Amino acid sequence: MAAAPVLILDSLDSTNAEARRRAEAGDVGPLWIVARTQTAGRGRRGRDWTSDTGNLFATLLLTTSKPAAEAAQLTFVAALAVADLLDTYAPASLVTIKWPNDVMLAGQKASGILIESGTHANGQLWIGCGIGVNLAHAPVGTERPATSLAQHLGPQALQAPSVEVAARALAEAFGNWFGRWQSLGFALLEAWMRRTPGLHGAAIARLGHETLEGMAEGVAEDGALRLRLADGSLRLISAGDVFFGQEV
Repeated sequence: MAAAPVLILDSLDSTNAEARRRAEAGDVGPLWIVARTQTAGRGRRGRDWTSDTGNLFATLLLTTSKPAAEAAQLTFVAALAVADLLDTYAPASLVTIKWPNDVMLAGQKASGILIESGTHANGQLWIGCGIGVNLAHAPVGTERPATSLAQHLGPQALQAPSVEVAARALAEAFGNWFGRWQSLGFALLEAWMRRTPGLHGAAIARLGHETLEGMAEGVAEDGALRLRLADGSLRLISAGDVFFGQEV
C-alpha cells in the first residue's frame, strides 16, 4: 500500500475520536489524522495518554473487508512501522517491541498503539489505528518507565524529528508493512518476533478480572501470548498487562 495522505491539525480531543467521527460520517480513508496536541488522548484499557506538544499523535483511518479478528493483526503492522521510524534516529539495537504492541527504547516505553473499529455504512469494517510516539518528551509518573526518542539519538541524528517529518515517515513505513501483510498475512509474525524479546520465560499477566503467573511459550498464529500455568494448563492471552523476565 502506498503511504496514505497525512492531515495535520493543530488540536483535537483525540485522533482516534476524530477517526471515529469521520468513519461514522462516511469517510472510508485511508487517511492519517495527526494532531499537534490532544486534549483527551486515550491509551489501552481506558487509560489517559499524556499529550505533550512535540510528540506524535496519529491515527490511520481505513476500511477493509477483512473480518475483525484478522484486521486486529494491524496492531503488529503498526508496531513494526513505529520500530522502523525509531530506527532512523536511534541505534537499532535499542529498539524493541514488547508484546503485543508497545515499542521500547532501551527497555523503556516510547510508543503505544490503540486499535478501534466499527461497522461502516458501506458494510465494511472501519479501523482507527491510533499511534502515539514520544518524540521530544516522555511522561513522568507512569506505571512503567517511559522515555523519548530525543533521549536516545544515534550518531546519525542531530535531533528528534518534527511532528510533520515523523508523521510522513510513519505513513511510509506503515504502507510498506501493510503491503507485506496483505500479501503474506500473518507470516510477517516472524519479523515482529525478531523485535520482541521475552516471549519465552517467566511472565505475569494482569487481566481485568484475574492475575495469571506462568511461563510464556511464544505466541499463537493470531499473535495471542501462550502462557503455561503451574497446573500445566495453557492460556492464550489476547490483551492485558504482561510483565516478562526481570519485570516479574
